[in-house]
Amino acid sequence: MEARRETPLGGTEGPHAAPGVWAIVQRWWRWAQEHWLLPVLALAALVRFYDLTAAAIWGDEGSSLLLSQYSLPNIWVHAAHDVHPPLYFMLLHGWIELFGDGIFSIRLLSALPGIATVWLGVWLMDLLATRRAALLTGFLLALLPTAVRYSQEVRMYSLLGLWLIGATIALIYWVRHPRHTRYLVAYTLLMVVAFYTHYFTALCVLCHWLYLGFIRVQPGYRLRHIQRPGWWLANVAIVLLYLPWVPNFIDLIQHMDQLKANGDVGWETPVTLGSLPSMLWSFLMQDDGETLPSLMFIAMPLAMLAIAGVALAHDRSVFRGSVLLVIYTALPLLLVFGVSFISPVFIERYLTAFALGLPMIVALAIDRLYSGFKVLALTVLVLFVGVELVGLKNNATVDTKDQISVMVDYVNRHFVTGDRIVTSDMLWYLSYVYYNRADAKPLLYTPPLATGASSRPNAYGFGTLVTQDIYLDNLGGLPKGSGRVWLIGTVDVPDEFAPLPAGWQRIDETHAGGANARLFVLH
Repeated sequence: MEARRETPLGGTEGPHAAPGVWAIVQRWWRWAQEHWLLPVLALAALVRFYDLTAAAIWGDEGSSLLLSQYSLPNIWVHAAHDVHPPLYFMLLHGWIELFGDGIFSIRLLSALPGIATVWLGVWLMDLLATRRAALLTGFLLALLPTAVRYSQEVRMYSLLGLWLIGATIALIYWVRHPRHTRYLVAYTLLMVVAFYTHYFTALCVLCHWLYLGFIRVQPGYRLRHIQRPGWWLANVAIVLLYLPWVPNFIDLIQHMDQLKANGDVGWETPVTLGSLPSMLWSFLMQDDGETLPSLMFIAMPLAMLAIAGVALAHDRSVFRGSVLLVIYTALPLLLVFGVSFISPVFIERYLTAFALGLPMIVALAIDRLYSGFKVLALTVLVLFVGVELVGLKNNATVDTKDQISVMVDYVNRHFVTGDRIVTSDMLWYLSYVYYNRADAKPLLYTPPLATGASSRPNAYGFGTLVTQDIYLDNLGGLPKGSGRVWLIGTVDVPDEFAPLPAGWQRIDETHAGGANARLFVLH
């Protein structure tokens, strides 16, 4: 009898096996072992490119596009009056110069960093734990609904996640190799660009300092990195490189009342104790969870607390990577939640970069549970993925026929030379101008307040993006032109333009995406 030999895949090869088939299988197996990250990145790309152009440009995205139309020096000036630093808008300016302002192109600038961040998350976990934990991290990060959502918006949140995870990787390399200053140089540069992208980068700085403080005082082998001159010099360098922007930030803080008057800040509703679990549900399911049964509603924070406990309890490493991940994820969330009892800033998109730590902690816990509690580990994995899939479905529930773009297209097709277009609200205006193809500049209706004061935006927030000639204080002051006016307002809110001038007759109306367009003839 001929002997049967074991194959690298664990099977056996008999005399009648087809060597050519086995050779192909073995080659594919070796390729998968060497290139296991590619399917993860393909999944990340798939969910981010799916329906990338389905949702219409909304107000915040429209503000990004308006700001990016300025020259780079003027972007610096106007961003100083906006609620975000200038780097993203400068990058968007250059991106549009190269690739145009089509909706796929402009959202691609967010999708690509989102995909790259999945790769960085895998890299980070590969440094902190096992290859299995890294693979799980990539899979769960690829599906994270809040990361997918903000990889599909013309805003800076996806880019911020890229910078912060990259900086955290550089920090870990430096902790492991403190004599290699190149890691601190990389850390410094990444933190600087993060600060020029979003002010909440300061929360990441706190996380990194707290982590270094922890490993300095941990029982056993204590790491003194927080005392090293290189660390202090790196932070001084960050401050020095950010100094050109600091006067603008101080000026913005001093004019916070004007931002609140415009509604650019202070619009968030006050937080309650339920806001914290709601935020976690929003990260994972794109729903605040408030309609869920009470026990299920509070199960999320309790489950995440238990999962974090597992990740921390089984960490026997010198560098305590699980501590870094828990601090990175929990500290910003809890700190902003606490601050929001004074001034509400508990906003999902501002914290999405830190929510990237949630799937990493889950992956770490599953990896450590798997050795002794396989069924429990797989149960956690299935439940977490199930919640993420619900969130992805919520992300994708976009009715392409019920978008403001549909309404604007209707106006474009029925526009007659000489028609006037008036919007009732700044957010409608910001969306409308992107889709406007008519030969008329949309106007923004700003009637005097009941006190007689002007309702025009001031020079801060969205008000810095537009010129004074777009404001219309009195409908009766419109030049007659063709004798027709399109009023763009909110569906079921007919009094936004009331009272209309005498003799106006409505002859057409359409609505989509929560906005309506009414066409009036002036007699």
